Amino acid sequence: MPTDPPQSKDRPDGDRIAKLLSRAGVASRREVERMIADGRITLHGKTLDTPATILTSLRGVSVDGKPVAAAEPTQLYAFYKPTGLITAERDPGGRPTIYDALTNALPADAGRVMPIGRLDLNTEGLLLLTNDGGVKRLMELPKTGIPRTYRARAFGEVTQEQLESLSEGVEIEGVRYGPIDANLERGSAKSGGRNQWIEMTITEGKNREVRRVLEYLDLKVNRLIRTAYGPFLLGDLPRGGAVRLRKGDVDRFLSGLKRNNAR
Repeated sequence: MPTDPPQSKDRPDGDRIAKLLSRAGVASRREVERMIADGRITLHGKTLDTPATILTSLRGVSVDGKPVAAAEPTQLYAFYKPTGLITAERDPGGRPTIYDALTNALPADAGRVMPIGRLDLNTEGLLLLTNDGGVKRLMELPKTGIPRTYRARAFGEVTQEQLESLSEGVEIEGVRYGPIDANLERGSAKSGGRNQWIEMTITEGKNREVRRVLEYLDLKVNRLIRTAYGPFLLGDLPRGGAVRLRKGDVDRFLSGLKRNNAR
């Protein structure tokens, strides 16, 4: 019976098993490496002990004793992440994760999905999910420059001129943040001591970027909502709800993204 044994350095055809399993939507590459270390992945019945295993297909690969199915067509889902949820599969501290909410929110045929990027515990709004690890990785790469838009409710005083200065980027405690498009929403308070709504679009997505930039302007963020990720909008999706994005929209976006990334 033909098999796909681990390849040596002299036989470079194929891909690392973590990459193949990620593409198939089993888990992220990093998580697959942890699963191999935990002895959860086998190849033709033999437990794998290295993520350096090179394969041309997932034939004969099992995870937790279950054969891995061929990769499904790429899907993207929009999820309105509420505050109070960790963007992870599990939390060592026992806090609830997005998967606790996704159990009932996703379509029944969604299968295994992974978050694209993260929203921190106290940030709500649009979180994209996919069953394709390659797409997840591509969309998370800083060089893709996918715009993310947020609405921030902040306590304090700031002018539109101050916000416009962020278009040149800013350095905060040794960290350089790229250009940010920031605007006071019409009707927001113009005097100190009141909350103001600010819309901000970033393209780097550094850790806690929006919060840190607004804190740099002496504003205290008390609500933060991501409203858009690339061309995909939060819209009227209810908090805690999830929906499959239209295939045509996803295909057009990914085609353009892959084309631009190949340049």
